[in-house]
Amino acid sequence: MVDGVRYLGRGISWVARRPAQWVFGLIPALLSLVLFAGLLTWLGFQVGDLVRWMTPFADDWASGVRDALRVIAGVAVFGAALFASLLLFTAVTLVIGEPFYEALATRVEDSVGGAPPEPDEPFWRGVGRSVRDALILGAAALAFGVLFFALGFIPVVGQTVVPVVALIVSGYFLTGELTGIAMERRLMSRKERFALLKSRRATTLGFGTATAVLFLIPLGAVLFMPGAVAGATLMARDLCEEDTPEPPKVA
Repeated sequence: MVDGVRYLGRGISWVARRPAQWVFGLIPALLSLVLFAGLLTWLGFQVGDLVRWMTPFADDWASGVRDALRVIAGVAVFGAALFASLLLFTAVTLVIGEPFYEALATRVEDSVGGAPPEPDEPFWRGVGRSVRDALILGAAALAFGVLFFALGFIPVVGQTVVPVVALIVSGYFLTGELTGIAMERRLMSRKERFALLKSRRATTLGFGTATAVLFLIPLGAVLFMPGAVAGATLMARDLCEEDTPEPPKVA
């Protein structure tokens, strides 16, 4: 897992030495921040009413038990929404900022030896693929969000173990999203990308979990997005080179 954290550190260091590239990569993240901050703020104001609507069976319970249940339910609802937002923020940011992050990833690769040629693909086809991948990821995020919401009702475990597992799961998907730019340039399908990441599970989880932790810091998802893209590009480049079989030796 340490190797994955190092890749994230290398990416952050890369953009830190190039402030213009860091600012360049902030633009899509800022647009996504406005969208998701608005949605989460709205949910924060509505979560009390939502929880009461979800637990009508508790209306006649003793006030102490009823309030405790609804506090736990409120935390679970907001936690599930935060988990989904963490994943969808990256997906939406990458869709919005595809031209930005394609350019950033290319500059990262050029700085360490050169990027492979850009695939001969119409622009809108690439956008369509990105949107499709984001929708698939959104469905996965919703499914996991519902699962973690349900597990959040388990006393103690729901407030300790479940958030840690959610962070690790979100980190795995974050790595899949962020490495997609460099891997798609190498003509890898979504299935091939995740198979490669699965074969390097420790590195994948180290990078993703560290990124997820940074993204939980207020404004962290915006400030660290350029560095995360740079780090994911460096990691994807190395993983793809390791996975490429050597040509047979001529006797």
